Amino acid sequence: MRPDGPGSAEPDGEARITLLTRVGCHLCDTARDAIIRVAAQEGVGWHEVDVDSDVRLADEYGDRVPVTLVDGREHGYWRVEQERLRQALVGGGRWSMRPSGRP
Repeated sequence: MRPDGPGSAEPDGEARITLLTRVGCHLCDTARDAIIRVAAQEGVGWHEVDVDSDVRLADEYGDRVPVTLVDGREHGYWRVEQERLRQALVGGGRWSMRPSGRP
């Protein structure tokens, strides 16, 4: 796997960011690019999960993909605001979840 791509993780094996996607989703491609940048800049791991690979995830997230999770908690969906994601990583998750990704 590429170090900056799906499945990449921190040296200890923990990924702080999870990106929930589905095949053919153009917003997912844009979100992935943003997460790759932020994860590299902040030195954190991330991984990607196709929601359609798990019935429970597909039921839960439906058409809200892409969804970004930070430390297992939902951070936002549809768009990734890079500065807000950085703040969540540095601040230990002290943020509110908004559909647009805006605080």
